[in-house]
Amino acid sequence: IWKKSKKELKDEDYNSFYTQKFYDYQPPLCHIHSSVEGAVTYTAMLFIPSHAPMDYYTKDYEKGLQLYSNGVLIMDKCADLLPDHFSFVHGMVDTADLSLNISREMLQHDRQLKIIEKSLERSIKNELTKMLRNDRERYEKFWKVFGLQIKFGVYNGFGAGKELLKDLLFYSSYEKKLVTLEEYVSRMKEDQKYIYFASGETVDKIDKLPQTELVKDKGYEILYLIDSVDEFALQMMVDYNEKQFKSVSAGDLDLETPEEKEEMKAKAEESKDMFAFMKESLGGKVKDVRLSKILKSHAVCLTSDGLLSIEMEKVLSQMPAEHDAKAEKVLEINAEHPIYETLKKLYETDKDKLKTYSEILYDQALLVEGMPIEDPVEYSNKICSLMV
Repeated sequence: IWKKSKKELKDEDYNSFYTQKFYDYQPPLCHIHSSVEGAVTYTAMLFIPSHAPMDYYTKDYEKGLQLYSNGVLIMDKCADLLPDHFSFVHGMVDTADLSLNISREMLQHDRQLKIIEKSLERSIKNELTKMLRNDRERYEKFWKVFGLQIKFGVYNGFGAGKELLKDLLFYSSYEKKLVTLEEYVSRMKEDQKYIYFASGETVDKIDKLPQTELVKDKGYEILYLIDSVDEFALQMMVDYNEKQFKSVSAGDLDLETPEEKEEMKAKAEESKDMFAFMKESLGGKVKDVRLSKILKSHAVCLTSDGLLSIEMEKVLSQMPAEHDAKAEKVLEINAEHPIYETLKKLYETDKDKLKTYSEILYDQALLVEGMPIEDPVEYSNKICSLMV
């Protein structure tokens, strides 16, 4: 079938060939049929499946395209023809530029094979881009199945694939609709410096995070990251179209007016001894206790200093290997919340009670972040002691 011209073939022909050749019960989302002449001459017929194989996201999955030389099968799964980020693609390549007797070892180092691989990579990227622009609904189906692999492609190889893949990325935003980074940047407000994002288990949970309030109040859009690889991938990207990424949990979002900064500075100086006591009371669990620049109505939250975020710590802690990496947590207190005045009074009158408050606030901040608290029974006892 790949010897025929595109004009001779209909979608039904491609779909029938795909389902029979690759033992799939569903037709593909799309196909790519190309004949290339130049430094290397080849014909390729590629298919993007409508669903992932059962073992796709496991180590047992074997990627690769069928490789032919003048219609004779050389290899059933030639992995060198596909980059990892497009490992979901099925199909075949037929070229006269390879010997029938070529060995697997020689194939791995074959220059012509690498040229074909780069050409196929561009073809797949172009097809996905066309789908995104012309058939949004179909692209959303693709993204639901294989979007995670695209994100891994951005992260793997220390960001080597980020330029190729950045325009294929899809994230939910505060409107709870999928948006591209290009769409996000195109509607940024004139005074907006960063691409803001928030991480969590689900879109609904992220939407309720205290850290999102200030950014929402400014009318800025927030990307909601729900996959474990998301923050790692964005760190590799650094920016998009010269707009840097900024977590709403970064602690300092640089959104205050000069007057607000001066007022915050005065309050922080006034409370520095109290915060030092609260930090000591928490026994090394936090790097610092400080007034919050991001909270609006909530009393407390956790942010992090440094490159490792709290969400990244959660991801690393779930991996099979032992990871000691910990985010540098900061307990932030809202100066506009009644709890702030209560804490100040306790610092003057009852430091033992302030210590209990500090521990409770820290545990509450952990719960908001979706992290386990060290001793739930002790936490309950502390709450009850304040209620009697």
